[in-house]
Amino acid sequence: MHIAYNGWFWDRPDTGSGQYLRHLLAALRRVAPELDMTLVLPPHTRTADNLPPDVNIITTNGPGGNPGKVLFEQWTFPRMVRRAGADIAHVPYWGPPLSSPAPLVTTILDVIPLVIPLYASGFGPKLYTSLVTAAARGASHVLTISNAARSDIIRELGLPESAVTTTYLAADEAYHPRIGAERDAEVREKYDLPDSFVLYLGGFDARKQVRQLIAAWTYVSDAVGDEYPLVIAGREPVWGTPMFPDARRYAEELGVSDTIRWIGYVDEADKPSLYRLASVFVYPSGYEGFGLPVLEAMASGTPVVANEVSSIPEIVGDAAYLTPNGDSRTMGAAILALLLQPPLRETLVGAGLARATNFNWRKTARETLAVYERVMAR
Repeated sequence: MHIAYNGWFWDRPDTGSGQYLRHLLAALRRVAPELDMTLVLPPHTRTADNLPPDVNIITTNGPGGNPGKVLFEQWTFPRMVRRAGADIAHVPYWGPPLSSPAPLVTTILDVIPLVIPLYASGFGPKLYTSLVTAAARGASHVLTISNAARSDIIRELGLPESAVTTTYLAADEAYHPRIGAERDAEVREKYDLPDSFVLYLGGFDARKQVRQLIAAWTYVSDAVGDEYPLVIAGREPVWGTPMFPDARRYAEELGVSDTIRWIGYVDEADKPSLYRLASVFVYPSGYEGFGLPVLEAMASGTPVVANEVSSIPEIVGDAAYLTPNGDSRTMGAAILALLLQPPLRETLVGAGLARATNFNWRKTARETLAVYERVMAR
């Protein structure tokens, strides 16, 4: 069996689509060494780092930017699938072609533009969303990463339940309470981290609801903010738009800026240490297709506070302190409870470590192979 993969996000391991593609190919090679795989790279990627053994590469030419992305998805990738003679074309993100020379499998991590209109505002985003929605309806099968996302896809795209399969993500093996801990002191110094802290690591777009976390912090700051400052990590955007509400200004308005540290972009290699060093990880997101950061934190031995919304309860089970979406007061109380009640903290640390073992890439790869086989058998 020969699978051709759209490699648009291969050089973006900081994105969900890039992480998914890299981990999936590596796991497929481990569980199916006989599988023939071809990675079709976009024009902006000439080589593929960290490529699993015996994966064929096809490089392409073409323009960049959003028009170039659409051209690659709709024209270049299908042509390369035909040239490679692949049995199945797999697009590992929501960008499938309208027409494919081989049966098409597409992975949709989420349908945020359909669920949250802000993410499809403007003519260009609306047009692209309409294009990939129509294309996904023509796929032989759709993969997704949680049952919550699966329900959204079935509802929003009008697909039959039999056409969509959930295959979970997993935390990388680097996220561990002990393995790699020899780098923790180096990472603490690199980002000038305090001895103890509460952590947020993620994006700043509207659905991430960082302002809810800052509002929650008003209930924590006066009590323990000096001992446990809030560390906010992630590449900061240009603030002050509907997509990126100004979280820094909000912190100033609420009078909690002096107990918040903004450390900016964190290298992928440093994230396991950052989780391990944190006393609590807080994830205030209001919508996720999966919510990988909460799983990474649990796998690192760090207790989690998160909103009880979309896929988060499905991923964490009983292994995190869940709060009602948008309820800053309860989120603040949850943070305080984990900081001030060691037995509760240790209970969630143990539960989180156990829960994280339920997710692994080998299982995801085997379930993906089963979908390929069903598609081939038609």
